[in-house]
Amino acid sequence: MTTGHYKDLRVLLLPGWLDSDAGHWQSRWERRHGWQRVVQDDWQWPRRGDWMMRLDEVLLASSTPALLVAHSLGCQLVAAWSAHSRLRERVRGALLVAPPDVERDDMPPQLFSWQPIVRERLPFASIVVTSSDDPFCAPERAAQMAQQWGSELHALGPLGHINAASGLGDWPAGLALLQGLAEPSDTIHAW
Repeated sequence: MTTGHYKDLRVLLLPGWLDSDAGHWQSRWERRHGWQRVVQDDWQWPRRGDWMMRLDEVLLASSTPALLVAHSLGCQLVAAWSAHSRLRERVRGALLVAPPDVERDDMPPQLFSWQPIVRERLPFASIVVTSSDDPFCAPERAAQMAQQWGSELHALGPLGHINAASGLGDWPAGLALLQGLAEPSDTIHAW
């Protein structure tokens, strides 16, 4: 495996608000596989347009097709970015883990620029992974986002926000889902 690549694809890690800490499965995948984290200029006060522009910059740096691996606000980034970017054809698929409901009344003010949720179908294969007890998104809202994005829904049991606190370690089940996107079959497709 070439550093930063997986089965002839680039893997780009898209953390959510405040970035992913050292114990997070995204950080563990970055260390273990050499995959590239898309580093944002401002993790504290994320602005949707700035994050979208940064993803464009990273995708422009190489013509190699990419797999996007998003967590939390990174999922909302993928949805918003894909509705506006001309670089969509550079993305082969997206693993969208624990999308937050940024339209909830109790969202922190730092996330107001992420409203409304972009609900357009994604133009590439995608899987939304949810937890039954995610404190930032009710299961039915996550299922609704998956349907609107045209994503396959993979509902897990009670794993919180599917982050370091969930105790997933290297999260081999997540890697298996990513492999399914790298080697698409009839069960995983863009709608």
